[in-house]
Amino acid sequence: MSRARSTARRCVMQALYQWQIGGHHVEDIDLEFLLEKHGGRLDRDYFKLLLDEVIGQIDVLDELLCPVLDRPLQEVDPVERAILRLGACELKNHPEIPFRVVINESVEIAKDYGAEHGHKYINGILDRIALQLRPDEVSTATRRGEKGRAAGA
Repeated sequence: MSRARSTARRCVMQALYQWQIGGHHVEDIDLEFLLEKHGGRLDRDYFKLLLDEVIGQIDVLDELLCPVLDRPLQEVDPVERAILRLGACELKNHPEIPFRVVINESVEIAKDYGAEHGHKYINGILDRIALQLRPDEVSTATRRGEKGRAAGA
């Protein structure tokens, strides 16, 4: 299940990237290619849920991200922008997923698809978003001495 969700997140990032770059409607993106590419190793329901949530809440997610960025959102690398939007969406909408898991998954995607040091940027931004959206969970983790994204994830 965990690997299938990780694959779903990667596919959502790729679909968001295509959506951002091409400016097409999400329905026009070759989603079936992404889904077929990963076959049974993909949680299709989670893929569809996340993609719908990110696209449907894009303005809300961008409002969360913009105050913690060091530059305008449109100047953020498109891969990293897609990863940030995805991570912010999971932090906002899926409290059942520990914030450290969301951040770790986002960092791993950034290592594979983003710029050389993009994963560090993703980590820092999503840490700030997690503190905003899930202060009690972050505080509890801090009291336990868990530091950094890798602790417990």
